[in-house]
Amino acid sequence: MKKFIKRLTLLIITSVFMLNAHAENMKKLEHLDVHYMAFGATFLTPKIAKAYGIERSRYNGVINISVLDNSKEGKPAKHVVITAKARNDLGQIKTLEFEEVTEGDAIYYLAQVTYSDEETYYFDVTINDGTGNKSFKFKQKFYVD
Repeated sequence: MKKFIKRLTLLIITSVFMLNAHAENMKKLEHLDVHYMAFGATFLTPKIAKAYGIERSRYNGVINISVLDNSKEGKPAKHVVITAKARNDLGQIKTLEFEEVTEGDAIYYLAQVTYSDEETYYFDVTINDGTGNKSFKFKQKFYVD
């Protein structure tokens, strides 16, 4: 039961972030709807962070990506392979390593990046769903709280 509550809490947190930034944080890539967000890890409760192996720190960000197949009824979640790099204003590049999380019908991918106060990262993301690579870019400014 505790495991279910942890998963439900993370799903709710993720949904709130996605609803608040829906218009700006979704890319249509052919038959895929890609929802993405980046936020400080301190937004997660200690229990949720621990459950997903996320370091909860003022200097740690979480990148969350989910992919839906818009060519099918109900736009089901899709298993994909995600590769991404994050570049800051100094040109430093970090390769992100995503972990797949599956909860019921939901599938999302989580990665972490460390940052300094008011540091902006430019993310280059490539998604392969078995039909080829699809790419998009976004940027996020992080703040130490």
